[in-house]
Amino acid sequence: MLELRDVNAHYGASHILQGVTMNVEEGEVVALLGRNGVGKTTTIRTIMGLVPSTGGEVSFKDAFIQTEPSYKRARRGISLVPQGRGIYPNLSVREQLLLPPGSKKSGGWTMEEIYDLFPRLKERERNSGNQLSGGEQQMLAVARALRSNPELLLLDEPSEGLAPMMVKTVGDVLKDLKKRDLSILLVEQNLNLAMTVADRVYIMNKGVVVHECAAKELAEDEETQARLLGV
Repeated sequence: MLELRDVNAHYGASHILQGVTMNVEEGEVVALLGRNGVGKTTTIRTIMGLVPSTGGEVSFKDAFIQTEPSYKRARRGISLVPQGRGIYPNLSVREQLLLPPGSKKSGGWTMEEIYDLFPRLKERERNSGNQLSGGEQQMLAVARALRSNPELLLLDEPSEGLAPMMVKTVGDVLKDLKKRDLSILLVEQNLNLAMTVADRVYIMNKGVVVHECAAKELAEDEETQARLLGV
């Protein structure tokens, strides 16, 4: 589904990604872990085309996409739930869900299906973005991404700033999407959440992938957790 080979990226003179190699298979949930500032968000943004790669290859379904603009990557079936959610404060829930075009493909996410997965959004559909709680905003950000019927969903820190109950809700939604065989790349600081939903994990440090294993293996490896994640 997605493959990165020796991907590099810079912010000005700062060399952030220094040869990232990883992949996500069809129907797989992969967690990208690491301490703050190691390049996880830059990896997500480089996949989406928001940060230009300065070396290496990014391929999606066997097509090289590293030189394509973000909108073309979105049309191919990649959708991003960004860190910070990106909610429009003055638009209603319903208006924000109507902004991305509903997919015309068979099996696309309709408004009814979105509200079935997120009944709270149905209750709040006339409320503006700035009237939603942090958890409701996160639901809206995920729902908005699903409206384009992605084949690969990129999520950047979906549990950030949420109360424990809402973290559980996010986890339940991701499990539901996993059952639907949606491919997901998840950047997440909450190790318990990541281990609950992921099939495999990559751990980054200083702009490179330094460890890869099954999620179950990492969950049982306290030494690696402490050494590479500081938990």
